[in-house]
Amino acid sequence: MEKERLKEYAKQIKIDIIGVASIDRFNGISAQNHPGSIFPEAKSIIVIGKRITRGSLRGIEEGTQFGLYNMYGYHWLNNRILALATFKMCEFLEDHGYEAVPIPGISSEIQTMGIPVKKGAPAPNVMVDIQDSAIRAGLGEIGYCGIFLTENFGPRQRFQLIITDSEIEPDPIKKENVCDLCMECAKICPLAAISHKKKTIHICGKKMTIADVDYDKCAICRNGVSKDMYYENAKPDRIAALCSRTCLAHLEEKKRIKNLFNKNFRKRKAWKIDKSGEVIR
Repeated sequence: MEKERLKEYAKQIKIDIIGVASIDRFNGISAQNHPGSIFPEAKSIIVIGKRITRGSLRGIEEGTQFGLYNMYGYHWLNNRILALATFKMCEFLEDHGYEAVPIPGISSEIQTMGIPVKKGAPAPNVMVDIQDSAIRAGLGEIGYCGIFLTENFGPRQRFQLIITDSEIEPDPIKKENVCDLCMECAKICPLAAISHKKKTIHICGKKMTIADVDYDKCAICRNGVSKDMYYENAKPDRIAALCSRTCLAHLEEKKRIKNLFNKNFRKRKAWKIDKSGEVIR
């Protein structure tokens, strides 16, 4: 499969972001999270994404409407809109003779739900880390606050992936950083969940500086955090949280992302609620 042909089809079905990683980029990943555990003949991993429209975040930014984001920015986007695009991409590959395994944007931290079927095999259910795969496919980075950032939309996207036996030319790993380590996410967090202490991680040659995040605090945050839609014990969804919205406002203001608008995202002082439910003024 020629990569240009694949990406042209992605445009036709309104996929906003697409990147390809070769299977060798997953060397060193545990069998419990390795795409080859699901499809041993895999040659390529295709990561596709759809933007979260900025307007889907408007009600939360104003503190007046939370349900629209949960539909259009989270549940419907992941389970319907993006899922259909993933399925169409799988159909395209299989129409050309290549097997394609769709993988949803589910946390890779789920507990195993069975026993290994043979010696040396991982236990079901193997899940591939979406953020990790997106880095290996050259789509961006994990920012300081622990949210995935792309050069087009900052934190505003969701990903799914496809494992295939088609050998497709991989995309280069992104060298430029979107995050400028402003640490505004840590400064504005009303629960002090984002540490000011930095740590460095490396994924497939990509170096990223991130914070230690206390996800127990994030789980009780009332500033736009949503529970994981699939697993109660998984990390909460923080794309609409105060930290991520502050990151978005900063990246747009500094023009560090490409999808810009006529007016600023943050038009008023951000509202904040502490852990007791009191509004911080």
